Parts: sequence; C-alpha cells; structure tokens
Amino acid sequence: MSTMLQDCPPVLAAYEEFKQFSSDPEMRERVRARERFLNDWRLKIGGARREEKITIAKNMKQEGFDVAIIAKMTGLSPAEIARLE
Repeated sequence: MSTMLQDCPPVLAAYEEFKQFSSDPEMRERVRARERFLNDWRLKIGGARREEKITIAKNMKQEGFDVAIIAKMTGLSPAEIARLE
C-alpha cells in the first residue's frame, strides 16, 4: 500500500485525511450515530414495504388470484399468503 500512496498524491492525501478523521473521537461518534440512524431507517422502510406487500397480497387474495401469482408478484411465500385473512 505504501507504494500506491507514494505513486498517487490524491490517494495519499485521502489516506492522511482518513487517519486524521478516524483519530477524532467526536467524528467517530458522529459516524456511529449516522450508522445507527441509517440502520433504523432501513428497518422502518423494510417494515413499511413488507406491510405494503401484505396489503397487496390480501387484496389479490380477495379478488381470487391464484396463490402462486400472488407469491410471484409480492415476493411473499405461499405459506405467508395462506395465513392472510
């Protein structure tokens, strides 16, 4: 890696900035806080998407669509679809 750093000044500058950034406790905490936020956001979005798929599957089931079609369109398993009311 040291050869790459010597041969490419922009990479060396980025590496130096990274070292400085990662040695700052406040910046590390900011990074951790952002990671927690993003993980929470992904979980919330994933849950909302799953609820949307369930709603669509319920509607399709009420309209008489075949379970295999519902599974293909929503990504839910046939067992999950069978449990829907």
